[in-house]
Amino acid sequence: MSWWTRISNAIRGDRLGREIDEELESHIAEAIEQGRDPAEARRAFGGALRTREECRDSHVLPWLASLHADSVFAWRQFAKHKVTSAAAVLSLALAIGACTSAFRLIDALLLRPLPVVAPEQLYTVVHQSFDPKGAPFTDDQWAYPCFTLMRTAVKGQAELLAVSYAARTDLTYKSDAEMEKADVQYVSGWLFDSFGLRPAAGRLFNADDDSKPRAHAYAVLSYDYWTRRFGRDPKAVGRTLQMGSDLYQIVGVGPEPFTGTETGTVTDIFVPTMMHPGVTHDDWTWFRTMVRVHPGTATEPLRARLESVALAFERERAKSFKNMPQASIDLFLRQKIGLQPAAAGASGLQKTYSTALAAIGVLVALVLLIACANVANLTTAQAASRAREMALRVSIGAGRARLVQLVLVLVESAWLAAFSAALGAWLAWWSAPFVVSRINPPDNPARLALPADWRVLAFAIALTLAVTLLFGLAPALRASKINPASALRGGSSSPHARRRLMHALIAAQVSFCFVVLFLAGLFVATFDHLSHFPLGFSADRLLVLETVAPAARPPVFWEQAADHLQSLPGVEKTAISGWPLLDGNGWNGFVSVNGAPPGPVLAYFLAVSPGWRDTMKTTLLDGHDLRADDGSPAPALVNETFVKDFLKGLEPIGAQVAKDRVPYRVVGVVRDTPYRSLREPILPAVFVPLRDMRTATIVVRTAAPNPLAIASMLRHEVSGARVSNLRSQMDLVQAQTVRERLLAMLAMFFAAVALVLAGIGLYGVLDYTVLQRRREIGIRMAVGAQAGDIALRLTVEVLRVVFAGALVGLALGLLAGRYIATLLYEVSPGDPAMLAIPAAVILGVSLIAALPAVLHAVQIDPVSMLRAD
Repeated sequence: MSWWTRISNAIRGDRLGREIDEELESHIAEAIEQGRDPAEARRAFGGALRTREECRDSHVLPWLASLHADSVFAWRQFAKHKVTSAAAVLSLALAIGACTSAFRLIDALLLRPLPVVAPEQLYTVVHQSFDPKGAPFTDDQWAYPCFTLMRTAVKGQAELLAVSYAARTDLTYKSDAEMEKADVQYVSGWLFDSFGLRPAAGRLFNADDDSKPRAHAYAVLSYDYWTRRFGRDPKAVGRTLQMGSDLYQIVGVGPEPFTGTETGTVTDIFVPTMMHPGVTHDDWTWFRTMVRVHPGTATEPLRARLESVALAFERERAKSFKNMPQASIDLFLRQKIGLQPAAAGASGLQKTYSTALAAIGVLVALVLLIACANVANLTTAQAASRAREMALRVSIGAGRARLVQLVLVLVESAWLAAFSAALGAWLAWWSAPFVVSRINPPDNPARLALPADWRVLAFAIALTLAVTLLFGLAPALRASKINPASALRGGSSSPHARRRLMHALIAAQVSFCFVVLFLAGLFVATFDHLSHFPLGFSADRLLVLETVAPAARPPVFWEQAADHLQSLPGVEKTAISGWPLLDGNGWNGFVSVNGAPPGPVLAYFLAVSPGWRDTMKTTLLDGHDLRADDGSPAPALVNETFVKDFLKGLEPIGAQVAKDRVPYRVVGVVRDTPYRSLREPILPAVFVPLRDMRTATIVVRTAAPNPLAIASMLRHEVSGARVSNLRSQMDLVQAQTVRERLLAMLAMFFAAVALVLAGIGLYGVLDYTVLQRRREIGIRMAVGAQAGDIALRLTVEVLRVVFAGALVGLALGLLAGRYIATLLYEVSPGDPAMLAIPAAVILGVSLIAALPAVLHAVQIDPVSMLRAD
């Protein structure tokens, strides 16, 4: 008989039994027809039950038939306890779904290899350097002349690839009226060949396309952009597009899976690096250097060679640093070169969210453990309630392995895991894209590939199996050790051991819950501090219009554009600045004050019009605002931090400040405002008059509460230049806390789930404890124990377990706090308040969870209890 037939027979048990009975009856009838006595014929075939079982064993796989029968019985038990089963499924589904969703995000951002040949050979070259204050940092920006030297030095050992940061860029296919934005990357012409990529249409770049500056204005579209923008029209190849003053010809379309090397951004258009204006400048750092290490090449000697060449280049370049203090030059030249694996690409999103995703992973893992502990306690209690049944099975010959299988299924472990995994898969499918949507700035959305492929499926299956073992195996093993004689007499072989196991699981739940609450408190406090950061200006009703002119324009051109907008209805005030505050841009340098040599501290500069301070509603603390008639040298405003760091008690008004030998005279002091980011310390800032600029930001304060209501009108009222980007200043402020908002939101959600699960688990254990000890409680009350004594005894027992779990959680929380320090702002993991909050919350939830069980205990009637016993 074939294996497939025996497998199918195990599933159709009732039908197989009928077929065996019919076959036996036919054989008996045949014997009777041949003249045998009916009784003798039946005796010849043996006992009906024994014969049926022997025949059945020859037609099926016994272990599979046993598993099928146990599964059917388990399903009946699962359906019988609907409320308990539903609660267990929901808690496990939430935990499994959250874990799978976290894995999808971590895999998409940090683990999934690029769709190129041998991605494990890819690295990025980074500087490990120091800022002017001596703090270490890692940077991956390079100048092209240095890249050329490094590429020549390692030829034959590795191939170097220049890949710019993907940038949202204005472009047009016909006229400025049809201006649109696309993510553009400058890449080495040999990148596609090195990656082993083939075009979907046309051709890709080669080394000749990237040999001379501004010689080959070619563009390659990504397959994703070709699909979205052109509907995969083959005629897109050969068309032209304009970026800035350059006209590019589209020569091909990249392969479908490849969307660039910057994980989290889908590159739309690739152009040769030689088309970038910075390729001839040794002080422009504008791209990443990727390395494809040849097979058999050791990375350490390669790194050392790259470091030697890079430092020699920087030492030569440092000879031209005229206004930089020698101490800062020495610190700059102490940099080291490192190689970081880049199989999954390289992006700012990875750098920003790698630690945050790890923290989310820890939170969901802890919630999963809490859920598993909850269900393990449930299965332990259910196994105890079936002690007599297990004893009967042991008495009639069931072995330990058979009993473990039976209990694993009997307590619905497999069904719980299956239903939880199915519901969790839906949750993971929905939640991962939702989380990505929460980290999207409105003008530069993140795009991560989140396929439900074999990687996610393998993780989900492994997680489900692990969960089944976590909450099912220990109760099953304990149930298999049952003492039949004791259980059949109505006793229990190990009530204290079982209670100790359940209390240990509760202590584990409390410790994990403490960690989740503690981390959630840190993230919420960080978000709160950043959200209430004193801006020093009013972001309400403020629009910023980033505009681009065909060529550099004088200040009067930009001021006239701002004056025109101010005359429009709904506009209160307007002004001009080089760029908006908090958009990440910066212009800095070393300055000299009152003729002294430049110091080691960088000052940041921003070009603004005379009305900018009033439009931004920044407080003037001393002196007067910028004025067009201030004379020479050019006037400047400085902030409080500049006065503290550079003037050190000197009178600020009238002080002379020079940058790159350009003098300015301080005419006013304004309140501190954040410059590039809320997370970095307030920077010393100098606000200087406008100069000739091709790009400028028009700042508009509106009369209406919603500044975006007149955004469309304002966009079309700027003449002589086009609006490249239009945002509210509040959007820029809120974009500073996207990561913190996401962490606080998810952490609070998981903290609430952890609290509910821990509370339910504690309630279940206490209720079980009261049920098992009702005889003891009845005797105590019969001999004079008061209700308060009983309540105190049970409460102390609870608090002892909670206290032990909280101590372990405290230690784990402090340890975890050290690893998330970079995600925190103005909050310390060792702050007593941050430790006291989760302790107080857990204590309160524990007392609430204990209340029903305590009330149940003190309401026991000792007379009826002892009479029933």
